[in-house]
Amino acid sequence: MTALEVSGLTVRHRGPYGPVTAVDGVSLEVPSGTTLGLVGESGSGKSSLARAIVGLVPVHGGRVLLDGREVRVRTVRDRRRLGRLVQVVLQDPDTALDPRMTVRQTLAEAATVFHRLDRRARADRVTGLLELVGLDPRLADRLPRQLSGGQRQRVAVARALAVGPGLLIADEITSALDVSVQASVLNTVRELQRRLGLTMLFIGHNLPAVCHVCDTVAVMRHGRIVETATTEALLRAPQHPYTRTLLASVPSLRRLR
Repeated sequence: MTALEVSGLTVRHRGPYGPVTAVDGVSLEVPSGTTLGLVGESGSGKSSLARAIVGLVPVHGGRVLLDGREVRVRTVRDRRRLGRLVQVVLQDPDTALDPRMTVRQTLAEAATVFHRLDRRARADRVTGLLELVGLDPRLADRLPRQLSGGQRQRVAVARALAVGPGLLIADEITSALDVSVQASVLNTVRELQRRLGLTMLFIGHNLPAVCHVCDTVAVMRHGRIVETATTEALLRAPQHPYTRTLLASVPSLRRLR
């Protein structure tokens, strides 16, 4: 388990008319073994924040700390060290899965990046990972194109877990899935977090999905955090007008918990 702290983080991108501030002095904490949901509309800065945490975009101000140590990604060795602690699952599983590799090859490769495993141990690890995310181990010899969207996303989750990270960042992982599949994937993610004791940053624009999975929710708008509260408190008594607008747009949300 890995605690995450973000302090005064600022991220700027180059726009057609000059720099655009995507993340504006954001601070948040995800205690070890808990799940923080980050919710907001498209363009609010959620994904830019996630990419800054793992060193995929430059930070223009503030700090990212894992277990109290500042994250600095300057070399390949730094990125490799960070990969031991943090893994990201993205919206589109095809970005994480090589179409030429079978599920077995993908998971075995990920499992051996940081761990020395013999042939038997790799096979056992692949089977265990597939069962962990609710997939039949017999799917191991299929290519990504032979799987459904939900199955591919579960493989992407398994690939991230293969490394044994303490922090998992899930960025809009159900938004590309059919509605009928979303609930089962969300339930799997929630069960994995509880079973493995993962620290998780769960990002989405779907407030019901975020509230279903997370202990605490941070609401992001225009690059800033406008409200942070436990899921129960947010549903019971939202403080910011934007949060109230999000809740009002989903009348059945309060019945999900």
